Amino acid sequence: MRNPEDALLDSWQHNAQAWIDAVRSGSIESRRQVTDQAILLAILGRQPERVLDLGCGEGWLLRALGDRGVEAVGVDGDRALVDAARAAGSAEVHLASYAQLAAGQACVGKDYDLICANFALLQQDIIPLLTAMNALLVPGGALVIQTLHPWGVADGDYQDGWREESFAGFAGDWQVMPWYFRTLASWLNALDMAGLRLVSLQEPQHPQSALPQSLLMVAERP
Repeated sequence: MRNPEDALLDSWQHNAQAWIDAVRSGSIESRRQVTDQAILLAILGRQPERVLDLGCGEGWLLRALGDRGVEAVGVDGDRALVDAARAAGSAEVHLASYAQLAAGQACVGKDYDLICANFALLQQDIIPLLTAMNALLVPGGALVIQTLHPWGVADGDYQDGWREESFAGFAGDWQVMPWYFRTLASWLNALDMAGLRLVSLQEPQHPQSALPQSLLMVAERP
């Protein structure tokens, strides 16, 4: 059986242009209605001067923060997405894999007031990466994570494990993407093991939905 971590990376290489098109056209309703605003407000509410966007993709959040006077640095593991972010005006965007970041093999700066990961933590073992991000924060700095709400996507199987996203209903040429599902307890344990202290937990909700659209966690470096 193929390693799902490798398949995850391959899917992003294949899906990069379709993802750029989907984000920039505003075709993903949950983002347009709920989650984009949720992550932006969570970041701005802490009034950071310097932010690292982990898994920045095509850079929409970098641009939104920059427009509001925040120094925003991006990092992503896919070259097409990094190139798109740079071409759209983001001045500092690094190309580096999560494995390189976790091992301290990529220089993306340090002393950040805040690091955000917006639907960008899809692999199984995130603790080394979170630990590395913790070290890049100033004391009292925050890690802001927005992810799929585990209760909204469990589909009767509420236990950690690999799942698949088929992108059904999305326009464009998409490859199936494996991603790692974790329970709420697993998320909180990962933060704790990375030396971070949870200070806020939110459940952004669509006005026409009975289920939350995402889970949004803010954890601080002590």
